[in-house]
Amino acid sequence: MAGRGRRSSGGGSGSGRGGGHRYPRSARVGETLREIIADELVRIDDERLSFVTVTGIEVDNELNRAHVYFDSLAGEEGDDEIIEALTAHRSRLQSSIAKQIRTKKTPILDFRPDIALRSAERIDDILREDRQRRGQA
Repeated sequence: MAGRGRRSSGGGSGSGRGGGHRYPRSARVGETLREIIADELVRIDDERLSFVTVTGIEVDNELNRAHVYFDSLAGEEGDDEIIEALTAHRSRLQSSIAKQIRTKKTPILDFRPDIALRSAERIDDILREDRQRRGQA
């Protein structure tokens, strides 16, 4: 079929070489980084990171920088403290990454709260409250 939509990230006929292969590689590296960082966070003895979840990672094309998105039970109020803790453990995380992945460089980690996830949760809460309100009316 001619118009199937996007190509899958799982290989293909090779015609996707060039501009199209950037996404699958960075996505694979991002997923690998997410797993490594999540495993390492379990090992780090820092109570500020007890309930932190790595929700996603965006890696730039050159693997120079990786934006690590997180969420926690502390919500927005805990973001500054979590960023401080993650930054304090950055060298340990990057060292663990360097030992476990096979790339020429290890991306510099940049930590950010997952605003998109929180926005989706807020929208869900608003919709749930609206349904409850309409059901009671």
